[in-house]
Amino acid sequence: MIYFLSDAHLGSLAIEKGWAHQKKLIDMLEEMSKDAASIYMLGDMFDFWMEYFIHDKKKHQYAPFFKELRKLSKQGIHVHIFTGNHDLWTFGGMAQLSNAEIHYEPCTILRYGKAIYLAHGDGLLPSNWESLYPKDVKKKIKRFMRLKDIFRSPFLQFCFRCLPPSWGNKFGYEWAKRSRLKEIAKPCPYKGEDKEELVLFAKEQEKQHNHRDYYIFGHRHIELDLQISKDSRVVILGDCFKEFTYAKLDHKGNLTLHNYEQ
Repeated sequence: MIYFLSDAHLGSLAIEKGWAHQKKLIDMLEEMSKDAASIYMLGDMFDFWMEYFIHDKKKHQYAPFFKELRKLSKQGIHVHIFTGNHDLWTFGGMAQLSNAEIHYEPCTILRYGKAIYLAHGDGLLPSNWESLYPKDVKKKIKRFMRLKDIFRSPFLQFCFRCLPPSWGNKFGYEWAKRSRLKEIAKPCPYKGEDKEELVLFAKEQEKQHNHRDYYIFGHRHIELDLQISKDSRVVILGDCFKEFTYAKLDHKGNLTLHNYEQ
């Protein structure tokens, strides 16, 4: 089996009993390990992640999670972590702690005879997106894209890494907390097949003859399994901090969505 999950947002200040949250995620991975060949984590596994030049004691809170990932690796399970928009600032440290393969960009894999496009999903848009949305939505998208450019700036990343971890973490975790609380107060549900950016992105890929059997995304914190053509589906994974949803690909190439219950 191959498993896909995303958006655990470990360490979030908006999640009560963070230790219990991490424990449930570890229990879910333990359950997957019974028949897993590979596990793909599609971004935002941490609510904030920055690797400073100075040792960061706050990373110790994730020791049980990383211990579990190393255990999976020793069992011969291939673990992959994609960076998201909350945890893209890794420069080798996450790989060292987890023994996982880190992916900074979307990729296409071939498993059990199926072509699978994998990405966190932030910033993926159809090429004609500006003609599809009203002014207020376009303004929001442009603001997000500008912020993403700032986050990816090598110079600004270097400057932030120079900060004392206590300063950087206070800013980063509080910023992420506001985002999480805003989402809880005003969630953004499925927008519909003609407006959901990731669905439109996948449809455009198919029109351009970049066929994949499955497009699997995180980021949106909604569960979606949508057939967009005869041989192609879009799957959005939901999350692993409220619903604990994941996808499973069996040896026959069948992909299904599930909810983990302890």
